[in-house]
Amino acid sequence: MAQHSPPVAVKTDGRKRRWHRHKVERRNELVDGTLEAIRRLGSNVSMDEIAAEIGVSKTVLYRYFVDKNDLTTAVMMRFAQTTLIPNMAAALSSNLDGYALTREIIRVYVETVAAEPEPYRFVMANNSASKSKAVAESEQIIARMLAVMLRRRMVSVGMDTGGAEPWAFHIVGGVQLATHSWMSHPRMSADELIDYLTMLSWSALCGIVEVGGSLERFRSEAHPSPELPPQLLD
Repeated sequence: MAQHSPPVAVKTDGRKRRWHRHKVERRNELVDGTLEAIRRLGSNVSMDEIAAEIGVSKTVLYRYFVDKNDLTTAVMMRFAQTTLIPNMAAALSSNLDGYALTREIIRVYVETVAAEPEPYRFVMANNSASKSKAVAESEQIIARMLAVMLRRRMVSVGMDTGGAEPWAFHIVGGVQLATHSWMSHPRMSADELIDYLTMLSWSALCGIVEVGGSLERFRSEAHPSPELPPQLLD
């Protein structure tokens, strides 16, 4: 019978692993430096200006990023990972309830974006597919976190949870688009925007609670037009 040699253990290339770790850390340092450059110089900052502000040559930037689109996508991902998503996670896990919780979630999103106007404009001015994908992925993470929170609270009171995910995506998508429009053309204060969005979201949530989240019950009920308050009829 033929003798089979024992399998040879494949040694992990430690140098390759260290280089990969170094590259990730260096990219993050350059992205953080880019964010600071954008904050100081504005959203129209060039690659030359970014490199000069960070204190490296443009060649170094292109060693770690394919082009400005790649850097823009990295900026979006870094902002989402270090600021937007952690802030939203904290709001969603707060001890608030009802109306206060609804407003807090919207407030945190709007104010987190509003606090970084130049990085926001820098990212949104770029129409690359990779940037759009990064934005969509961050929205999906937030929507899924919201869906988990909605489902947990609905289960605790015996509600039907079938609509939790589409409702969560509807809220996040609507708030994101309204905030984007406001950032582009701020025709009202941040507090007014937050309260208008809260008015819409809270009214919708109240309607969902009234039918226990049940699609069957919602379909079976009449839906008359709402009555205007008396003062508007005078």
